Amino acid sequence: MTTTSGTGLGAVIRMWRDRLPPSAAGLPAALGRRAAGLRREELADLAGMSVDYVVRLEQGRATTPSAPVVASLARALQLSTAERDHLYRLAHLAPPADAAISDHLTPGVQRVLARLGDVAVAVFAADWQLVWWNRGWAALVGDPAASPARLRNFARDRFPVDEGPARLALWPVTEADRAATDAAVVSDLRRATGRYPQDRRLATLIRELSANARFAELWAAGGVAAHREDQKTIDHPAVGPVTVDCDILTDGDFDLKIVIMTAAPGSEDETKLKLTAIAGRSATAATAAT
Repeated sequence: MTTTSGTGLGAVIRMWRDRLPPSAAGLPAALGRRAAGLRREELADLAGMSVDYVVRLEQGRATTPSAPVVASLARALQLSTAERDHLYRLAHLAPPADAAISDHLTPGVQRVLARLGDVAVAVFAADWQLVWWNRGWAALVGDPAASPARLRNFARDRFPVDEGPARLALWPVTEADRAATDAAVVSDLRRATGRYPQDRRLATLIRELSANARFAELWAAGGVAAHREDQKTIDHPAVGPVTVDCDILTDGDFDLKIVIMTAAPGSEDETKLKLTAIAGRSATAATAAT
């Protein structure tokens, strides 16, 4: 199989070695030094391997380093999580599984969300635990703040066990293909177990949801996939039925799911969606005044 020039294992190691200045690795800056980045012998010393092996890796004569070797190179080269995972894949290895699901919103993600204004947006963790929502989301489906934090989970909504009705949407919600969405959510949870095999919250969620017959049936099917999009109709108490497209964007580093609900431009549903935001602001103002 042909590899695009500059993208193979050796080329990437060389590129990352060249970009890391000795000072960043705690090495003294020698006078008359030509290399801006690390020398091969310096990388070999930092990674605990022979210079000859580093040379063979960079020249493409060694293409299948072991997982411990890749881990040492990643530490020595001070790679980000995404870069580390890329290095593992270039070595034909599975990247290390993350220990726990993250609920953290990076400053960059927060800035993007803030610029969306009244567009209905919510952010879920890899196990579909709701971690953030804006006022547009609350205006469209109801404010999740009314529910206990533990129950603000989309998978729990889909497959209730003994905790009563849905907790994320206060108004009735129907879908174009509920069966397909159910299967997609379960497949996405199985995908999460591969990335976070040690996460206790995820393991507890799977165990509890297994008491739901529909979830157990879909789980037994063994599907693995990411849930990306569907269409929903919300029976809003102030404006009536609103049909929206529900698109799911994923943050690569933390596997956060950014769920955005929008309506077709120029449609009656778009008008209704804007009215839900106005109704939501009015309700908030009325609450604050009492």
